[in-house]
Amino acid sequence: MTAPNALLVMGVSGSGKSTVGTLLASQDRIPWLCNLHDILQRDVASGQHVILACSALKKVYRDILIQGKDGAPLKCDESGKEEKLAEVKLLVVHLTGSFEVISGRLLKRKGHFMSPELLQSQFDTLEPPSAPENFIQISVDKNLSEIIATIIETLK
Repeated sequence: MTAPNALLVMGVSGSGKSTVGTLLASQDRIPWLCNLHDILQRDVASGQHVILACSALKKVYRDILIQGKDGAPLKCDESGKEEKLAEVKLLVVHLTGSFEVISGRLLKRKGHFMSPELLQSQFDTLEPPSAPENFIQISVDKNLSEIIATIIETLK
């Protein structure tokens, strides 16, 4: 059997679909992160400003997004010299909130399902950014305009 491009995990309620799917997704994450890195690399190399939204819960995932699996060089068209994407100015914006606040927000979403167990699993997996990563942390307790203003002020 050739490897499929998509996978459907099915079964009755309680059979473990979410658990199996989550574990399979973890195994498949590296190629996906490498693809996102390639997109970042291409767009930054062409002079574009890029915003990427991704959970990137572990430091190794953020490293792959920034440096690629093999630390692939980024060619900057403007100067003609090679740089690593990690040397290009990249800011990690870490949106933070308590389990209670985040779960409350998820419950208010229409058409979005995430069980408390899956959310707790994400909190358990989270490796918050730390030095030497270039990052800011912003509490989601702030209103949206304050969050945006904080990010924009940081970019100045």
